[in-house]
Amino acid sequence: MENTPIERDLIDRTIKEFNIADFSQATIREVKAIAARAEAESGVEFIKMEMGVPGLPPSTIGVAAEIEALKHGIANLYPDINGLSELKQEASRFIKAFINVNISPEGCVPVTGSMQGTFASFLTCCQCNEHKDTILFIDPGFPVQKQQLVVMGYKYATFDVYNYRGTVRLKEKLESYLKNGNIAAIIYSNPNNPSWMCLKDEELRIIGELATQYDTIVLEDLAYFAMDFRKNLGLPFTPPFQPSVAHYAKHYVLLISGSKAFSYAGQRIGVSCISDQLYHRTYPGLTHRYGNVTFGTAFIHRVLYALSSGTSHSAQYALAAMLKAASDGTYHFLDDIKVYGERARRLKDIFLRHGFYLTYDKDLDEPVADGFYFTIGYPGMSSGDLAKELMYYGVSAISLNTTGSTRQGLRACTSFIQDHQYAQLEERMARFEADHPHK
Repeated sequence: MENTPIERDLIDRTIKEFNIADFSQATIREVKAIAARAEAESGVEFIKMEMGVPGLPPSTIGVAAEIEALKHGIANLYPDINGLSELKQEASRFIKAFINVNISPEGCVPVTGSMQGTFASFLTCCQCNEHKDTILFIDPGFPVQKQQLVVMGYKYATFDVYNYRGTVRLKEKLESYLKNGNIAAIIYSNPNNPSWMCLKDEELRIIGELATQYDTIVLEDLAYFAMDFRKNLGLPFTPPFQPSVAHYAKHYVLLISGSKAFSYAGQRIGVSCISDQLYHRTYPGLTHRYGNVTFGTAFIHRVLYALSSGTSHSAQYALAAMLKAASDGTYHFLDDIKVYGERARRLKDIFLRHGFYLTYDKDLDEPVADGFYFTIGYPGMSSGDLAKELMYYGVSAISLNTTGSTRQGLRACTSFIQDHQYAQLEERMARFEADHPHK
């Protein structure tokens, strides 16, 4: 282990300079920064798998629509806080086309990416009822969402869903939290970041029915919309559709992002789509705080307005055009991003050949899909030890500890992988395996 691709002293010194005492708790941005500095100082290329940033060109449809809007001078106008009318209409239509659910355009609200959508949703949900002050995470999940709650000073609870898949176990586990009466909202991602597990319809039914029974709002993070590549979810108005709790719950928000499905992350654009029943519902906490408002009007005119006074005007035109083309069937957006699944398959093969295992390997009774993320572990190594050890071999990934997982391993993202790096990874993991024989 003396001749690792990156000098051990360089990694150790850099980690120390970042004041990271426990590498298992290093954030995505910290891991990224350490890898970038080590790469610059060593001259050795890193295989970067820590950041969930799209690695593909943005949709040309979105770019063209945004440029055209800018040429017409909309940059000098504040966007309507309710959102561009065309985008609201197309978001409503897109949901019908690919989820087969009806949500009125008024409830489809532009946000500066799903991160703002979750922030606004958390804030609004926790103000509805003074007795409901906790967000329940069906984990593993996106670490920054918990950081948002820390910033707001709200509480959260969490459980790792891997051991509670299926209707019976999931119902028992969810109900153990909901019966306490303090859960304002339930949040999960589907497909899941980081495990890439996909909740099934029967599991979504349990979530929806229990949420209705216990009067809890569901926040469904669809950042990786329709990216379960085991099914063809990309045909508008044609089954199979993207599975969603919207078929089974009354009070929900669907968080749809332009970042991954359309590779439009840089413009920070998404839509938070509030169910009709939730949009028009009044809550005592919101009435006390804001006066005569509904959930939807409080979300838009109080919370979002205070956060940003609107979402990038030109980016709204871009997303409207992309959603329209997808619903029209002239833009097959999944064709552009299926490369993530192929990358995952190739990367998994390399790691598995060299003694690694998939931390989250099953999706109920079938292998987990290949997609934007996958998870790996190594026998005898904790999450933090493995994350740090791989840095010496020029491979960066984040610890599952930061995602709410109870399992040991790392989240690896496929988005930045270049074709020449498969051979690099093969060589480095062969060396890693030789340096770390299984006990």
